[in-house]
Amino acid sequence: MQHNSAQSASPEGSAVTSRTRPGAPRTQNRPRVLVVEDERDIADLIKHTLERGGDIDVEIAYSGDAALKAAAERPPEVILLDLNLPAVSGLEVCRLLRSRPATRHVPIIMLTARSTESDRVVGLDAGADDYVTKPFSTRELAARVRAVLRRRRDEPEAPAVYRGQHLMADFDAVNITVDGESIRLTRREFELLRYLVDNRNRVLSRDRLLERVWGYERFIETRSVDVHVGRLRSKLKAAGRQIETVVGLGYRFVE
Repeated sequence: MQHNSAQSASPEGSAVTSRTRPGAPRTQNRPRVLVVEDERDIADLIKHTLERGGDIDVEIAYSGDAALKAAAERPPEVILLDLNLPAVSGLEVCRLLRSRPATRHVPIIMLTARSTESDRVVGLDAGADDYVTKPFSTRELAARVRAVLRRRRDEPEAPAVYRGQHLMADFDAVNITVDGESIRLTRREFELLRYLVDNRNRVLSRDRLLERVWGYERFIETRSVDVHVGRLRSKLKAAGRQIETVVGLGYRFVE
């Protein structure tokens, strides 16, 4: 029986599994997605949905510790991370993944039953790139994952170096400084800044930012763009003033 949305199930176990669907032998040419979910029914449903097309391999970790070990041994292309894990929480797993060089820039989509804006902001603060609220459509989740993979595959060359009055951004070296002080950005904040700088003095709509930075043409709320822009401005301090809000249209990075 096929399902269109994920439902709750009883959590058990903490092992990691990387079973592939029948008839689809594992290949290094296919991208890997790490699903971190302690509820086996939900994890298996996500795995089945993503592997149905035969172009993605899925590994499941049923606990935070297992996820950290799996990601360290072989960093995946995308991580789907449940917020409500036993023992080590999803937020802590996210923070630890972001603190490690091998997984610092791996896209993380957080799965959560919490739907308030403050809960979503907490997840973004921890380093998540996006969030999906339970119960969710597995088709929508698969579309988001594929959009992220497509964007990573088609990602253009980053601009080399930008030097402004306050901001110096070496995108190749992943080095951002403001008035000589090193600034630490999440992967999404970094990509947002890079796209704004690369298109400086141009007005960019929220929908365009979603498409080019997030890789989504739909599904995600434009409010997520506003949250990320606000956080980016704050981190950039004096240079944050270069990101202007164009009322009714979007944002613009000005020189």
